[in-house]
Amino acid sequence: MIDGDAPALGDSFGRRFPYLRLSLTEACNFSCSYCLPDGYQGEAGPRFLGVAEIQRLVRGFAALGMHKIRLTGGEPSLRKDLEQIIEAVAAVPGIRKVAITTNGTLLPRRLPGWHRAGLTALNVSMDSLQRDRFHALTGHDRQPEILQGLQMAQALGIASVKLNAVLLRGVNDDELPQWMEFLRERPVSVRFIELMRTGDNEAYFLQHHRRADEVITQLLEAGWSERPRYPDAGPAREFGHPGHRGTVGIIAPYARDFCSSCNRLRVTARGDLRLCLFGEFGVPLRPLLQSDDDFDALLARITTQLGLKAAGHGLHQGQTGLIPHLASIGG
Repeated sequence: MIDGDAPALGDSFGRRFPYLRLSLTEACNFSCSYCLPDGYQGEAGPRFLGVAEIQRLVRGFAALGMHKIRLTGGEPSLRKDLEQIIEAVAAVPGIRKVAITTNGTLLPRRLPGWHRAGLTALNVSMDSLQRDRFHALTGHDRQPEILQGLQMAQALGIASVKLNAVLLRGVNDDELPQWMEFLRERPVSVRFIELMRTGDNEAYFLQHHRRADEVITQLLEAGWSERPRYPDAGPAREFGHPGHRGTVGIIAPYARDFCSSCNRLRVTARGDLRLCLFGEFGVPLRPLLQSDDDFDALLARITTQLGLKAAGHGLHQGQTGLIPHLASIGG
């Protein structure tokens, strides 16, 4: 058995992995134009990992040195047992950070319970500050609930609150000045995510992709400067400004050195380990999540597979791997 205080998992390229992104469902109740323009077509059935399976999985990764878990989807708040999942994950020895990425529509009703269960960080998808644009992008006029949820998160004292906005040429890429003003008095981080090509969005990608480095240039010209990156941070390059309480993060998967700082692994809602968001294969872990007796076998399978992690993705060559759309694994 591997010691729970072991250093974070490493690969053959010297990268360490203290951070797991765990999808809870492939289902989503939004129909975002860049992800699920026709809405989710599958079923949100019991085939997704249950609470006991999730806790065994997290115990395994924690024993291998991981201390940060991000719960994603699809839309994780569609899980009726989400509060129980958060509680089970937070109870695992060695887990110090439990985060969630959500569209935020249920925050006013559910966030206090999630916080009591052990949630320590919150990421909310909000692709526009303009209510009509938000409605057009997502298919839902739910921005007021999201803004109410953000205020609640700050009142509850959640230390890390971030907003995610996918950068879309000709759709929302003119809003940087508005976001800067939004951040002047709000201690949150807004992260602009470069649109990624997936298996089913080629035409949309070609029409709306905008390089994130163009936004970085705008930030630098406006007096923002880059901040140091923490070891368990996500993929964003963070920028701050002395006149603003909030920060701006840039996630640029097409940047030349993007994969060199990779520090996270992914597990799908059905229990497959993905070494890369755009990888060509998944490793089934679910058979080893049915009994505590399989714990050592689970650790061995995870560590063995790390040797197969590639140096980088194939996005520049148009290779999107197994991922049909971002909802299928949570980005």
